Amino acid sequence: MNRFKMTSLLIVPLLLGVAVVEAAEKKWSDEGELSSVNTGGNTNVSTFSVKNLFKYKFSEAFEGSWKASALNSKSEGLKTAENYASELRGDYLFSERAYAGLAVGWFKDKFAGIDSRYYAGPVGGYKIFVGPKHFLNTEASLDYVDEEYTNNTSSDFLRGRAFASYEFHFTEVNKFSQSVEYLYDFDNADNYNINTVSAMVTVLSQNFSLKTSYEIKYDNEPIGARLNKKTDTMLAVSLLVNF
Repeated sequence: MNRFKMTSLLIVPLLLGVAVVEAAEKKWSDEGELSSVNTGGNTNVSTFSVKNLFKYKFSEAFEGSWKASALNSKSEGLKTAENYASELRGDYLFSERAYAGLAVGWFKDKFAGIDSRYYAGPVGGYKIFVGPKHFLNTEASLDYVDEEYTNNTSSDFLRGRAFASYEFHFTEVNKFSQSVEYLYDFDNADNYNINTVSAMVTVLSQNFSLKTSYEIKYDNEPIGARLNKKTDTMLAVSLLVNF
């Protein structure tokens, strides 16, 4: 697995290096998402979340993306949540609707019992609706997953993924989106996850938007300290910055 992890880490700076060299041609786009909540009084709670999605179009048929996120939450000065994620992906477009690619990613959430998770695998997708108001995208992928847990154990397995995302554009600047993701462990039928995100986005200016989202993460077989808590939810109001 050392070679697998090393390959994952080397691909990221390579892709970014190419993007910097050719940035002047404006083949790239970047969207940052920032959310911060602080409460005081009887209860002191602070939550900070940041996400970023960088896309680069190498050609008309091939494009790459790098997605990263981090979340940190404290209650009464004690850390209650902390997780980090990063995913690098390349897609080849066969047509306006069909595409295939490869994704490599990393995830860490010690509060969920995951010290590190590395995964890689092929992706296939098809866009059912492509606008102008309705957009519906479906994906399926197969990943090899290697996990190390906070209790000093580890496992590796083959994971299937089914994904669908829908967008409805009320106007050119306002839209609603809904995504659903299902993750399945082929080695253990009880080990599956369901993730959903509902969001409303309103454009404030050329570079800034306001996003209200509600995220649900269901883990049927959690391995962390919160063994009795299978569902995590997050309601957030975020500022989007687009370049």
